Amino acid sequence: MTNANQQAVARYKNNFLKEVEERVEEGDMVKMCMQCGVCAGSCPLGSAWEHSPQKIFMMIRAGKRDEVLQSDSMWMCTSCYNCIVRCPRQLPITHIMHGLANYAHRLGIAPKGQPTREFAKTFWNNLIKRGRTNELTLTLAHYFANGIGPGIKTALNMQKIGLGMVMAGRLNPMEIFGGHSVKDLKGFHAVLAKAKEIEDRKKGFAA
Repeated sequence: MTNANQQAVARYKNNFLKEVEERVEEGDMVKMCMQCGVCAGSCPLGSAWEHSPQKIFMMIRAGKRDEVLQSDSMWMCTSCYNCIVRCPRQLPITHIMHGLANYAHRLGIAPKGQPTREFAKTFWNNLIKRGRTNELTLTLAHYFANGIGPGIKTALNMQKIGLGMVMAGRLNPMEIFGGHSVKDLKGFHAVLAKAKEIEDRKKGFAA
């Protein structure tokens, strides 16, 4: 075996695949991908992906850790589940892609400023305050994420839709003062803390 071939085999038999299997949701299924490409062809945003799911899976198996975890590809998934429905091996592709995105985020190496990632963070921060999403403050936080000027411009462009939501009872202006919360907010926060503790221990993030 030539030196080049030995290096190629070494890259293939790498620790990154094992890392994904151990620390990413459904990561143990990555090795089952047979590279048919049905997932990419089924994705409504397939043309916008930097790397399609099956390419991400092959990159994992080839040891391309930085290229995978620093890619914005996983953040392009909209959870339509077309890929799972059509995958001939029924791989949980959506779960794996979200798992990779979450793992990259927790490692602190996910791409900065990626729109889907930024909205996901805004949504989560909004949700955990009271156990329910506050549509008004969520919308405002999203609009003004890039500054006052862009926020005002976006709000003005969306005012017709916003007024329609208010008239339909889907948006309550009074929620600016905090909105409603779950009945046992303390218990809700305790559940989240325990879940994080369990996940950290399981995935190797314990302090």
